[in-house]
Amino acid sequence: MFNLGSPDSTSVPDVRRYLKEFLLDGRVIDAPAPIRNLVVRGFILPFRPKNSAEAYSRIWTDEGSPLILISQQQQQLLQKASGQPVYLCMRYGNPSTPDVIRQIQQDDITHLYIIPLYPHYSMASYETGLVAIEDEIRDVCPELTYSVLDPYYNDPGYIHALATQFRPYVEKDFDMLVFSFHGIPERHLRKSDPSHAHCLTCEDCCDIPNPAHATCYRHQCLETARLVRESLGIPAEKFRVTFQSRLGRDPWLQPYTDLTLEKLPENHVKKLIIACPAFVADCLETLEEIAMEGREIFMEAGGESYDMVPCLNDSPIWIDYLNGKVAEWKENLHNPANTAQMQYYYEKKAY
Repeated sequence: MFNLGSPDSTSVPDVRRYLKEFLLDGRVIDAPAPIRNLVVRGFILPFRPKNSAEAYSRIWTDEGSPLILISQQQQQLLQKASGQPVYLCMRYGNPSTPDVIRQIQQDDITHLYIIPLYPHYSMASYETGLVAIEDEIRDVCPELTYSVLDPYYNDPGYIHALATQFRPYVEKDFDMLVFSFHGIPERHLRKSDPSHAHCLTCEDCCDIPNPAHATCYRHQCLETARLVRESLGIPAEKFRVTFQSRLGRDPWLQPYTDLTLEKLPENHVKKLIIACPAFVADCLETLEEIAMEGREIFMEAGGESYDMVPCLNDSPIWIDYLNGKVAEWKENLHNPANTAQMQYYYEKKAY
């Protein structure tokens, strides 16, 4: 299992170290290396770590980072449910990908099932984490056979888990349900489009069937939202999709969450439910940015109630879904089509 990661503590040096590793990733800030280094080292790292450390301190627990703790709970519960050894690594920070792959080698593991803790494909999350694991496997234990859980944004089991998580909230009186997905720059969509001729070329590109949807983050987010909304029976007029956490001046996916929350009360939306289906574990972006800052924005703009739906976290239905995927993998383990190592996603594109 792999997720994004977290600083080791809320100290400014630890946050700076984490942000440095994160932001220097060419799949996160995808500018040429000299420009990326200049921007990150010259303009971001001197200032941002202090503010980020303060934000992390608002959600930090006595045991540590919520993201790490919840991911560890998921790891332990899946190991108990599946009866298989389950490993957990982070793309940035600890437990690090190199350390975990070395441990897998030492434990004489011969077949590995890689579970991205990202339901949707993005070069800045799913792709960079998977490539880091594949690179490490190639360098440390190239004889290891592995399979990967594809993006599961429209998997009926995942949709059912989300709908089950949200149902108690939407059974109450509310004016609007907002799905706030993590944002990405629009240029990432274009780079992830193998044809470079579909994504963002027209207003309804995500509704037109195309092979590009296999790596299109926006399409996959909208599809998750549509399927969950239909499963819950929520009218379209009581539902919104927004995107949060933008960075820099380039255009990111819209509409932006913070601006939407500010404007909704003007349109007679007073009772709000909000959720973040791009995450399967609560983290800084859900607990601080949405549950705290988002609430403040909405209530100051005239809102009356603001309910934040927790991520799937350690819910039994989520663990059951993952365990079902592990069972499918085990059943097909010796099928040559399933045990062949995957081609890198980025080799299929011009990226």
